[in-house]
Amino acid sequence: MTATDIKDIMKVYARSAQAKAMTAMLKDKKQRHAVVNGLTQSAAALYIAVTAKSVGRPLLIIMRDADEAGYMYQDLHTMVGDIAKYFPSSYKRAVKFGQRDASSEILRTEILSELASPSSTPLIVTYPSALAEMVISKENIVESSISIQRGQRVQMTQVVHKLRELGFTECDYVYEPGQFAVRGSILDVYSYSCEYPYRLDFFGDEIDTLRTFDVETQLSSDRLDNATIMPEVAATKTEKVPLPDLLPDDTVIITHDKAFVIDDIDFIYKEGFSNAAKTDRLSGVTEAEKADVMRELTRELNLCQASRFEKSIERFKTIELTGGRATPANATHLTMSTTPQPLFHKNFELLAQTMDDYQLKGYKTCILSDSDKQHERLSVILDEKKVTFTAVKGTLHEGFIDNDQQTVLFTDHQIFERFHKYQLKAETTKRGKAALTMKELQEMEPGDYIVHVDFGIGKFGGLVRIPTVSPSGEQSYQEVIRIIYQKNDKVDVSIHSLYKISKYRRADTGEPPRLSTLGTGAWERIKEKAKKRIKDIARDLIKLYAKRRHEKGFAFSPDSFMQHQLEGSFLYEDTPDQMRATQDVKHDMEAARPMDRLVCGDVGFGKTEVAIRAAFKAACDSKQVAVLVPTTVLAFQHYKTFCKRLDGLPVRVDYLSRARTTKQAKQVIEDLAIGKVDILVGTHRMLSKTVKWHDLGLLIIDEEQKFGVSTKEKLRQLKTNVDTLTMSATPIPRTLQFSLMGARDMSIMRTPPPNRQPIDTQVTTFSPELVADAINFEMSRDGQVYFVCNRIATLDKMKTIIEHHVKDCRIAVGHGQMPPEQLEKVVMGFINHDYDVLLSTTIVENGIDIPNANTIIINDADHFGLSDLHQMRGRVGRSNRKAFCYLLAPPLSYLPTESRRRLEALETFSDLGSGFALAMQDLDIRGAGNLLGAEQSGFMEDLGYETYQKILSQAVNELKNDEFQDLYREQISEGENLTGDDFVDDCTVESDLAMYFPDTYVPGSSERMILYRELDNIETDQDLEAYRKRMEDRFGPVPTEGEELMMVVILRRLGRRLGCEKLVLKQHIMKMQFVSNNDSAFYQSPFFDSILNYVSRHARLCDIKEVKGQNVLIVKSVPSVKEAVGILRKMMPETIHNS
Repeated sequence: MTATDIKDIMKVYARSAQAKAMTAMLKDKKQRHAVVNGLTQSAAALYIAVTAKSVGRPLLIIMRDADEAGYMYQDLHTMVGDIAKYFPSSYKRAVKFGQRDASSEILRTEILSELASPSSTPLIVTYPSALAEMVISKENIVESSISIQRGQRVQMTQVVHKLRELGFTECDYVYEPGQFAVRGSILDVYSYSCEYPYRLDFFGDEIDTLRTFDVETQLSSDRLDNATIMPEVAATKTEKVPLPDLLPDDTVIITHDKAFVIDDIDFIYKEGFSNAAKTDRLSGVTEAEKADVMRELTRELNLCQASRFEKSIERFKTIELTGGRATPANATHLTMSTTPQPLFHKNFELLAQTMDDYQLKGYKTCILSDSDKQHERLSVILDEKKVTFTAVKGTLHEGFIDNDQQTVLFTDHQIFERFHKYQLKAETTKRGKAALTMKELQEMEPGDYIVHVDFGIGKFGGLVRIPTVSPSGEQSYQEVIRIIYQKNDKVDVSIHSLYKISKYRRADTGEPPRLSTLGTGAWERIKEKAKKRIKDIARDLIKLYAKRRHEKGFAFSPDSFMQHQLEGSFLYEDTPDQMRATQDVKHDMEAARPMDRLVCGDVGFGKTEVAIRAAFKAACDSKQVAVLVPTTVLAFQHYKTFCKRLDGLPVRVDYLSRARTTKQAKQVIEDLAIGKVDILVGTHRMLSKTVKWHDLGLLIIDEEQKFGVSTKEKLRQLKTNVDTLTMSATPIPRTLQFSLMGARDMSIMRTPPPNRQPIDTQVTTFSPELVADAINFEMSRDGQVYFVCNRIATLDKMKTIIEHHVKDCRIAVGHGQMPPEQLEKVVMGFINHDYDVLLSTTIVENGIDIPNANTIIINDADHFGLSDLHQMRGRVGRSNRKAFCYLLAPPLSYLPTESRRRLEALETFSDLGSGFALAMQDLDIRGAGNLLGAEQSGFMEDLGYETYQKILSQAVNELKNDEFQDLYREQISEGENLTGDDFVDDCTVESDLAMYFPDTYVPGSSERMILYRELDNIETDQDLEAYRKRMEDRFGPVPTEGEELMMVVILRRLGRRLGCEKLVLKQHIMKMQFVSNNDSAFYQSPFFDSILNYVSRHARLCDIKEVKGQNVLIVKSVPSVKEAVGILRKMMPETIHNS
């Protein structure tokens, strides 16, 4: 394998006779029409990229539709960079629906702004429905823009006044185009002409710095010297013109077929804006706004007639790539010879044979890819077959064979049949919307129900500032959170105790919770009851852990060459989390102690692949593997997946479940006992007494939370010295992860696989025609459809409607009230493609993965929660085919704000990054109880989700300090480094110093609340430093009160590490209260020794005494939090002095 870059390929092509002929054709001013035949799409992109630079004329490339244009733009951008521009339609979906899309408007405005400057020679890629919309004229572009420069003298008030005139709206923080915000000397503004908003920092009347910033993090990115601010030009009231009117005279138009473009524009104009679009846009608007909406939806004012468009392009030279009925007879012709990359269907023998044949003919064979790892994989596969190739860094959308150049250019994504995604600029606006939605979900508004872990459920009364007297006698303030309880009792909670507060979240019953009454002890009783339950479960876990610590397991040997072969053949690129999880599992298997690892990750994040690799590793050492799953359907599915991945390798996979006949099951059990079966997938049937293992080495459990208590008991007996790998799709909250750390090791997979197809999500109203269209389209490509209704009663009615509109559709109906066997039959039938549509209440089986089902229709989507919708949508888009999700709901204007926001959020984030998905799941109640058994979920209702986790964490710590002290003493004697964190759940800080962010520094109490919460969750000094930098970037230098507040985080963390339960800093005196159980193993740890050493070295300032049975250390002369942090750092043992 030799390596090169796509730029080197371009240099070779630039010297070719074909490229020179095409350049001459583009430069020729006399010849108005030309046709270039024989180019595939990416070959056309390559020739255009090579010739565009030397021609130096503006190019307008018109493709047939948005996707084709997107891929052409991506190819050109890979080769020529930012000279290539993409000009989309400003509407979501079809023009007739009249729904504008902010990210598309940014791309359009950016190009219009560039065309207004006289020297521009752009390379614009577009398509008919984008050209069907008219744009504002050059003169109006100049009039409605503001030019700014670094160092320019201008008053901020003048800029703000002009922004208001142009229709910008003022808000606290900028998230969407058309907004601006003022904070002290900082002006943030989101122009429609740039994908990132601008941040102007004024020094008096001068623009001191000009930067762009990221909408999600609100942090600055690039420094600029100048910028142009433009409003939403699509909504202006001035007269509009076709886009070609703005282009320079020497522009060349390149298109497949000019007649097709004109016909399409004619069709869009005649179709106009639908009545439904007008009704939808007009609902809920004022009389004044009505006129504006009607103007926006008047065809004659906004859309271009075909005849007018044809007239506007008459003055340009046109090159057609295929030609059609509009091609004049006197057009010049140029013929090239390129053919598309053949399909290999992942058959590497065929690929090697094809490449070898071409090499024998003297062709140069290249494989294009963005990833070095893919090149390495292909190199390993093809080296075995004695075939060499040139690895080209950078990829195109479609590979091709160029017979003129005697060059083969294949793409890796076509070889592996992976989806190839085009990236447009301005996706950032969608991220801004995502950030805003996330922010709104996390915000606490006065009146929201919140839970304080010590006082119970109350109502949030907002942030309140209360006066205090500082140690020096001065009047100062502290910001507190007010919570209102039953009988209007109020509790003010310090902002350092924010971690004790959480928003009350429960299952979606819609009933408001009962407020707690202070002083009755009822809340304490609920907590104690929950703690007792948790302790019962945690006790078993800790005992099992203690037992396993002393067990000797089997140490598996290092990876064999077959293991490398298996991992190299994985279709997708490993995500960093997947690689880490694989490494963790292998490391545990190679150790002598039995493995007990939990792999968590969302559906489709690659957990099964980790399990397959572990199973194969065990089988290579002649050990048997048991894969336990909760349902028959999943057993069958896992069996198929394991067989497919391990095909051609020397292992036998089989499965055992209700789906097997008695004869088959008997045969499997016999083969298992004599060691003929290496990997057995099965339901709890596998745990029955009749099943005997020859030599079991690894147990893999999928979705453990779904097994009953008796199954878990049988498992525990099986588990003590067998390596165990548990997989769960429930995202494990961080607090839970820490508290159970002792009991099992965890690998968490948070990154979604790269190149997963974005799911085309549409929110629309129910209509039988739309449903029929969606089902017919899916059936036409031999796919399947999920149809979800939230009520069993509506299933039959819906079935009748579908049967009436789609005659040949095979429909299966499934819901939770069916007998399990019947439901299983339905789902198995759907997996085997006996049905086209699965009509069900919420998706029947959580773990099922049907790559062939790529459309999901959710009826009454407004009745589902955000995480349910996300989960359901995640069922499709699991192959390399385009997936669709239709959310059917009443018109948005009729919905409550919350439902509307949920649906809009989902529509916006069709390409789900893990951050959003996980944050949503964390907001929901899904699963903290699951890890500890279903019986816990009742307490979660009473306590609220986050509070439940805090109590869980406390319960585990109490067990560590009381019943399991010996285990800790043993760990200390074995030399394990136990810190105070292992004995103290939390360190409470109380102080009389002024610590908060003033509202002049951070406007808006909800934003301050979010910042306080973020600060509260910081774990390391590096994170705190990054937080400080973010604050300075967004709000300017941090005031003293803010600096002190930030130090409290370090103080609390160090206090906890030193085994301190409470730390009081008042009147320049610091009191530290240590672990309350005086018999705790903490008092034998190096941490407590280190504290005693510090006290003896500073006897004049320190005093340690027992107060009410608790050990308290008093330190004098501590005037600030910074000083306190310094003292605590000195108390640390030498080995971790700086950690």
